[in-house]
Amino acid sequence: MRKISRALISVSDKTGIIELASGLLGLGVEVVSTGGTAKLLREKGLKVRDVSDLTGFPEMLDGRVKTLHPKVHGGLLAIRSSPQHQQQVKEQGIELIDMVVVNLYPFEKTATKPGVTLEELIENIDIGGPSMLRSAAKNFEDVAVVVDAADYAKVLGELQSNSGNISRETRAALARKAFATTAAYDSAISTALQKMADGELPENLHLNYRKVMDLRYGENPHQKAVLYRSPATAGRGMAAAPQLQGKELSYNNLVDLEAAWRLAQEFDEPTTVIIKHTNPCGVASGTTLVESYQRALEVDPVSAFGSVIAFNRPVTGPTAEELSKLFVEAVVAPGFEPAALERLAGKKNLRLLDMSATLGDDFGLQLKVVGGGLLVQTPDSLPAQPQLWKYVTERQPTPEEMEAMIFAWRVVKHTKSNAIVYARRGFLVGVGAGQMSRVDSVKLGATKARELKHALEGTVLASDAFFPFSDNVEEAARVGVTAIVQPGGSVRDNEVIAAANQHKMAMVLTGVRHFSH
Repeated sequence: MRKISRALISVSDKTGIIELASGLLGLGVEVVSTGGTAKLLREKGLKVRDVSDLTGFPEMLDGRVKTLHPKVHGGLLAIRSSPQHQQQVKEQGIELIDMVVVNLYPFEKTATKPGVTLEELIENIDIGGPSMLRSAAKNFEDVAVVVDAADYAKVLGELQSNSGNISRETRAALARKAFATTAAYDSAISTALQKMADGELPENLHLNYRKVMDLRYGENPHQKAVLYRSPATAGRGMAAAPQLQGKELSYNNLVDLEAAWRLAQEFDEPTTVIIKHTNPCGVASGTTLVESYQRALEVDPVSAFGSVIAFNRPVTGPTAEELSKLFVEAVVAPGFEPAALERLAGKKNLRLLDMSATLGDDFGLQLKVVGGGLLVQTPDSLPAQPQLWKYVTERQPTPEEMEAMIFAWRVVKHTKSNAIVYARRGFLVGVGAGQMSRVDSVKLGATKARELKHALEGTVLASDAFFPFSDNVEEAARVGVTAIVQPGGSVRDNEVIAAANQHKMAMVLTGVRHFSH
């Protein structure tokens, strides 16, 4: 490839562009630019040639037509080794362009704005930019295409160390990135327009995710795994949380961290969530964070070993002091106080993720692969709505039972089906999860609680789905449960309610199911 002699620069995001253009000019490269980019470069005292001077045609239609011209695309697509191409560009007075530096209108950012209109979306669809990227990338043997500001320093460094040339290997890598960018851009446009017409689950679903990092391994060491992030949710959610310390994250770490964080967000008061294999083995609220942690750990200290923990408050020094006594895989929280970081620094393998550095949660659509297809659903983001619950038994719940049932309902929503939760006010007592029959989950939760020396008398029970038979109520009554919260909707609801009345239990029907498979 011949030396880079002419570069066309047209960027929406101006990050780093002054330094790049200055470096190119220093190497004797002619810089051609458009609109706002040219204006900025001139304001910084850099010599710039207008694209209209190159094409002999003015920018028009409010800037919609600037680079859509044969003298731009001919200069990009002409094959330097083809005598025929070189003769044609000479005849047409087309000047060759050796480098294109382009990034696109921020369509994805616009599409995520609340209340965005169709007109706003349309105006933020870049036409000239993707066209130039594709032309330059197609002819990467002769043209370098730069679409990412993160590559500016590398490209400039190679030019400076390689007599103004860029290697074929680098040009090919830049071209791949350019094609990935235009593909993702078209996907984002199609998805946003279809979502506007069809709602959250469009007729055609286009996924655009970019690699964030390799993970240690998948669910098992022989499986490979990678974390991807959607540019549409950049800066949001677990994928954007910086890791402050600890070993590399694994697939399972992130799955458990997400489960823990989502459950922690159900509560307003200081709360700790301890997760093992995506199921809660300790959840408690308290007047302080350290109190909530101590109470959560009491639920099942055996299962808490090697767990993942989420806090809904910044981790304090006293909390970190207690936490340091337990082997934990990872912790996620909306920040860590300096004293906490200092105390946990000695646990070098402990992974700490800081959600305060993100722009908030974005749980997005939930995806699951099946053979030859993809299952997609909206997240289960429905909060507890006790004002809509129905009181169906002769005895009404006491205020304390009601508080305990609200707590239990929030926890059971995040427990694998068939899910049963025993609780007191602000404190998890026992969990039965993932069993094939609901009565087995009732028995398992009670058995675990008793093994851990937790009294079940006076507890409440939450079930993620309706009771198909009254045997669930009989088993709950046998261990001392006094109130039950469940969705209802079974053909045997009357039998189930009658059993609760017989045992003088209070029962509330939510009308909402929270299966989690």
